Parts: sequence; structure tokens; C-alpha cells
Amino acid sequence: MDMLTPDIGLLAWQLVIFGLLFFILRKFAWGPITASLKEREDNIQGALDLAEKTRGEMAKLKSENEQILAQARNERDVMLRGAKETADKMVADARDRANVEGQRMLEQAREAMQNERQALVSQMKKEVVNLSIEVAEKVLRRELTDKASQEKLVQDLVATSHLN
Repeated sequence: MDMLTPDIGLLAWQLVIFGLLFFILRKFAWGPITASLKEREDNIQGALDLAEKTRGEMAKLKSENEQILAQARNERDVMLRGAKETADKMVADARDRANVEGQRMLEQAREAMQNERQALVSQMKKEVVNLSIEVAEKVLRRELTDKASQEKLVQDLVATSHLN
């Protein structure tokens, strides 16, 4: 049982050694250890704060990027609509110009055909007149070979004319 009951002297020496060891550890080890732990805790807290701040900035940047993308999409859509409207207008203008030019060309062709028709009719009239005169000359030469026939024709013409 000796082993289970400690001796008072031994217990006193153990208390003195423990106190001395506690004092030495507190003086030289505990301060630097707690300072190191405090510094480490501060570093971790700083890193956490920085991470939270960075997370907030990233969220803000993400929302700004989404806004910029939405704005860029809207501008792209506006530009595409404008380009489509411009292209449609250009096509419509070209179609209108082509229609106007086609109408003008048709009108010119009609006028040219009308002028050509009038020229042909005029030419045919001249030829008919010339042929009629030639036929009349030939008929008159044949019938008016004697003087009596010529006098009778002159009298008939004078009688039918409105000169009286």
C-alpha cells in the first residue's frame, strides 16, 4: 500500500517542481504559444474576412457582368433589327425603282410602237396616194387620148365642183 499513499515530502517536491515547471512554461512557452495562436487566429479571421469580401465582390462582378451581357444582347438585337429594317427598306426601294423603271420602259416601248405604227400608216397612205395617182394617170391617159374626152371630163369636173 505504500505505493498507493504518497509521501508528504514527495508530494511537496512534486508540487514545487510542477510550480517551477508551470512558471517556466508560462514565462517562456505559454506567452509565445498563445501569441502564436492569437496571430494564427487573426490570420485565419483575416483570410475569412477577405474570402467573404472577395465573395461579395465576385457576386457584384457577376451581376455587373450579367447586366453588361444583357445590355450587349439588347444592343445586338437592336442592331440586327436595324440592319434587317435597312435591308428590307433597300430591297423595297430597289423593287420600287425596278417597277418604276419597268413602267417607264413599257411606256417608252408603247410610245415607240405608236410612233412606228403612225409612221407605217403615214408611209402606207403616201404609197396608196402615189399608187392611186399612178393608176389615175394611166387611166386618164388611156381615156383622154382624144380631145373630146378631155373636154367632157373638164366640164364634168367644173359641174361637180363647188366653185359656182
